Amino acid sequence: MPLNEFGQPTGDPITWSARSPVAPVALAGRSCGLEPLSSEHVPDLWQALCVDSSPELWTYMSAGPFPDRPALAAYVEMLIGTRGLVPLAIRGADESASGIACFMRDDPANGVVEVGTITLGTRLQRTVAATEAMHLMAAHAFEECGYRRYEWKCDSLNAPSRRAAERLGFAFEGVFRQAMVYKGRNRDTAWYSITDAEWPRVRDAHRHWLERANFDQGGRQLSSLRIPRAAG
Repeated sequence: MPLNEFGQPTGDPITWSARSPVAPVALAGRSCGLEPLSSEHVPDLWQALCVDSSPELWTYMSAGPFPDRPALAAYVEMLIGTRGLVPLAIRGADESASGIACFMRDDPANGVVEVGTITLGTRLQRTVAATEAMHLMAAHAFEECGYRRYEWKCDSLNAPSRRAAERLGFAFEGVFRQAMVYKGRNRDTAWYSITDAEWPRVRDAHRHWLERANFDQGGRQLSSLRIPRAAG
């Protein structure tokens, strides 16, 4: 551990310069595509998120469920217009928009960004496309934007979100108690992250799982996604 001239321990020195903010982007994978969210996605999203999905999809989101398409359209416009939020629509295997995910809480000076507001319709959940979408966003943050830290935060009671973070290779960092109030209730927030030092092994595990050879003719996985632990 480095010590300064007073004998105090300090963080490791690094060569670093501020990055450009994360900008709207289109990302293409084998089983999915992501593109900047727009009002044109509303019909697809209404069908996927509100008609074909249970209202419980919105329990841990800051808004929703929505009673009609105009209400969802207003939510989409809010996401698009929120400063510092980069919302993306996720197109699954059928090429219709069936989910939303955002880059958010962008801190280009320190190279930190969060993935959040992740809302996946029932037909997108637990699919190759859903995993690949999360992989593409992480890869963009680390490899194209040059960021150092990629965050995932959720209500500590949101068990599916916590399982997803851990499956994707995010490391659990702790719970921020009474971090938020939403929908008239308390939220303790669970924090997860991947650092740039961890990304190569996480990336390689994602890529291995996504290979065609990992799936049988019916599309079922032959081996589950496992992120190897760091050495030591």
